[in-house]
Amino acid sequence: MKVNLIKVFTIGCGVLLSSMAFSQSNFRSPQIGMGVVVSDMERALDFYVNGIGMVKTGKFTIGGEFGKRGGLTGGDSVQVQILKLENSPQASDWKLMSFGRKAAHAKPKFIQDDTGVQYITIQVKSLKGIIERLKERKVAFLGSSPTPLNKDAHFLLVQDPDDTFVELIGPLD
Repeated sequence: MKVNLIKVFTIGCGVLLSSMAFSQSNFRSPQIGMGVVVSDMERALDFYVNGIGMVKTGKFTIGGEFGKRGGLTGGDSVQVQILKLENSPQASDWKLMSFGRKAAHAKPKFIQDDTGVQYITIQVKSLKGIIERLKERKVAFLGSSPTPLNKDAHFLLVQDPDDTFVELIGPLD
């Protein structure tokens, strides 16, 4: 009886684990690429490339016909600039696109002020250079940031030119 229970338990665990692995196997990549509509491409690139330190890794155009047929745009063409935290195949894409229009909603003061994607989190090796570059660009630090999380990391909260919150976490040095 005890041996049978062990066999049933072992088989049950195997089935459970294999179904968990199967449910995750539908994805070709473990990354999620984010597409962000910005009002001013040059301001956004300055913030993310020169302020945060992301790198440009490519660009492409979504044609008007494809945008409309695919349900992405109402027929407008748009150029997409791809940024990454580092130029490697493992890094996620942060895709910026601009239609040259300002946001139709009010500027959020806190993440709970709107729905949808409100913030991104970037883990860094050092906040020092980022803080200096953001100060040069007169980017406001929100709350009492940078604020300590523990002995090895601080939390810095800023907003990009289109008000997306950007959390930066890492040591100050």
